[in-house]
Amino acid sequence: MWYAIIAEDTPNSLEQRLQARPEHLARLAALQAAGQLLIAGPFPAIDSNDPGPAGFSGSLIVAEFNHLDAAKDWANADPFVKAGVYQNVVVKPFRKTLP
Repeated sequence: MWYAIIAEDTPNSLEQRLQARPEHLARLAALQAAGQLLIAGPFPAIDSNDPGPAGFSGSLIVAEFNHLDAAKDWANADPFVKAGVYQNVVVKPFRKTLP
């Protein structure tokens, strides 16, 4: 089943985000290689594709896991959680309808 992982950033965490980003992206690449990644990306803190020093307010990942607990375990082990970038992570079942 697909799961939406919705993460909210800690304020002023851009520096920590940039430091942990390579490990975070490696985990996403592994999901993609396994055919489990539908979409992933950050929420810019301002109305811009490149928010610069304004940074990001969180992230969205939609990925496939065997069950909710597996999705939660994966999300909670994210380098952004460990680095203090994410202050809150919510994992919800997601049903892809379109396209």
